[in-house]
Amino acid sequence: MNETVAVPAPAGAKRTKKENAESGFLAPAALAKNLQAVLVDLTALHLVGKQAHWNIVGPNFRDLHLNLDEVVDIARASADDVAERMRALHATPDARPAVVAEQSSLPEFPQGEVHTHDAIDLVTTAIENTVGTMRNVHDEVDEADPTSADILHGILEKLEQQAWFISAETRTPQQR
Repeated sequence: MNETVAVPAPAGAKRTKKENAESGFLAPAALAKNLQAVLVDLTALHLVGKQAHWNIVGPNFRDLHLNLDEVVDIARASADDVAERMRALHATPDARPAVVAEQSSLPEFPQGEVHTHDAIDLVTTAIENTVGTMRNVHDEVDEADPTSADILHGILEKLEQQAWFISAETRTPQQR
């Protein structure tokens, strides 16, 4: 197996030509680029969630194992929503493996077994990075297309809730 991944050219979102009965709003390049960044991180989050799901070991294994499936489901469905929104705006989404590997803001998840407590921190970081990407592009997305920003709002709500659920497992109450 190769040690590196070659990114196909071209890579990333691009505009499509309007054909047949298609009409409507055409995504400006910046909107397509911002939605592409969200799509890549959501796709990567799905992969991180499954990698953790398959390889966690330790206390509260079953609870975390099941919770990771929820994260994966949210990431997959949300990636689909973002990609379909891009298509509706005449932009071409690109979530090929090499593109995701190159463009994702998520840190690499370790290979092999991972203790549940370590996985909690790693998965929470992955969720927070994905949320960070959405929050970083939000204002530009909202300015260009409030409907796309509304899609981001729903995803943010779900992912921030999951980060809370997962991270609460290892928190200790603050002393009063």
